[in-house]
Amino acid sequence: MMKTEKIKLFLVDDDAVFLKLLEIQFLEHADFAIETYATGELCMKSLSHNPDVIILDYFLDGIEKDAMNGIETLDKIKAYNPDIPVVMLSSQDKIDVAINCMHHRAFDYVVKSETAFVRLQKIITTIFRYKKMEKELKWYMERM
Repeated sequence: MMKTEKIKLFLVDDDAVFLKLLEIQFLEHADFAIETYATGELCMKSLSHNPDVIILDYFLDGIEKDAMNGIETLDKIKAYNPDIPVVMLSSQDKIDVAINCMHHRAFDYVVKSETAFVRLQKIITTIFRYKKMEKELKWYMERM
């Protein structure tokens, strides 16, 4: 029997309590390989670990005031590998913030709330449906 690889998930948030809660939620509900980071800089240093999905906080300035914010980190992730899906997470419930994230090529935007974890689960499921469809399309196109 072939063992399926775990989805590698990076969680990046400067709020240690929220970060731990998110990690626990994901570990309780699915079989993920999770790496957590408190700053965008630490996340960037670990991109060679090839995450399947990154969940990234919008502000990221709680530990170091001069730290890269979420948008700067998102831009650097996309420069490193534009195919890594990044979901932005923020307490900002403003449409202009969400639109800004999407302009910087975020896959989606989720507001931190009591429903955030359920939304994140659905988004990750959607990401892997897209990846599966892309693989099937590529396979089909190679045979034409």
